[in-house]
Amino acid sequence: MINLAAGKCVPCRGGEPTLTEAEIEDLMLHVIGWQVKEVDGVKRLERVFKLKDFAEALAFTDKVGAAAEEEGHHPLIVTEWGRVTIQWWTHKIKGLHRNDFIMAAKTDEIYG
Repeated sequence: MINLAAGKCVPCRGGEPTLTEAEIEDLMLHVIGWQVKEVDGVKRLERVFKLKDFAEALAFTDKVGAAAEEEGHHPLIVTEWGRVTIQWWTHKIKGLHRNDFIMAAKTDEIYG
């Protein structure tokens, strides 16, 4: 099993291809608990994280935000009482890139 969380995001330039179905299936084996969702024709990785209360959810959100800023790759984050929903996708290519799986793995590491 590869350690995606140890990877670094590479700058994504427009025009790169989105991942193929086979590539997505392979990478999904490394981000357990995540699912592929399609929103307006764009594939995204999504996971809902359960937390104790709003303060814990907000602290988790802050840590994911700091990691996103460090990597220059930013998710959609919805923070609620006791849960945080995160979606990763690459806006420039309107779909999934290896960077999204790296960040999903890093998010899992933050969650612990």
